[in-house]
Amino acid sequence: MTAPALLIRPSTPADLPAITAIYAQAVLHGTGTFELEPPDLPEMNRRRDDVLSKGLPWLVAQERGSADSPVLGYAYANHFRPRKAYRFCLEDSIYLHPDARGRGVGKLLLAELVARCEAAGARQMLAVIGDAENAGSIGVHAALGFTHTGVLKASGWKFDRWLDVVLMQRSLGTGATTPGTD
Repeated sequence: MTAPALLIRPSTPADLPAITAIYAQAVLHGTGTFELEPPDLPEMNRRRDDVLSKGLPWLVAQERGSADSPVLGYAYANHFRPRKAYRFCLEDSIYLHPDARGRGVGKLLLAELVARCEAAGARQMLAVIGDAENAGSIGVHAALGFTHTGVLKASGWKFDRWLDVVLMQRSLGTGATTPGTD
């Protein structure tokens, strides 16, 4: 199925109820996140503010044509680890409303996220994919140039089973061919 005509844009505070609901569904029913309890609206607001305070993108997707179209999904990037040496290495996160899955929304969100992170000077992007059976996320990342870099075996326990984590990576901009500059 082809992707709808989408508007990918920076998120706003008004998007947070939809973002919170999308993530809650992923926490309660999916293995793409290893959180066990859905965060509430104030916590999601705090997380979004943290990402934005670092000059990093937090995007939403909605169908074009109406300002009140529902949020179909969201994506953001954050530093892989908090130590300063990781400042050029970002981890992506993408979550979709169940009705938006399999329609190309995730691929379009990720493509825009990659472009914005590249423009901001990031050099590497990592995908830390919960559940080695998450074929949708693995496929979207592979389609956008991410390569498999490893598996963390049985690193999460959710829904009464052990879950692996798949690691994928993609260079951004000049990657590791030139020094990082602040």
